[in-house]
Amino acid sequence: MNPVHAFTIDAGHPAFAGHFPGHPIAPGVLLLQHVADALRAVAGERMTGVPEAKFIQPLLPGESASVTLAGGEGRWKFTVARGSDVLVRGSVTGSAA
Repeated sequence: MNPVHAFTIDAGHPAFAGHFPGHPIAPGVLLLQHVADALRAVAGERMTGVPEAKFIQPLLPGESASVTLAGGEGRWKFTVARGSDVLVRGSVTGSAA
């Protein structure tokens, strides 16, 4: 799997204020939004479900990460990583956008 979508969540993003005060980490929903963005860009599919997602390590404000996808035809495995550190891995479903 090759990275298909690189991103950084700006430290000023409003989600960090409440997740978690004093020790901010990127909410899982923001990471999954980047998986959905990658799926749309790579396959032209809209994410319709997340059958599995394992959150392994946090993404901190201002850190860069990338999404990789493998699969096709509505069934995809994904990984979100910061360099060689896996942050999230799982599977998503998609349909034509």
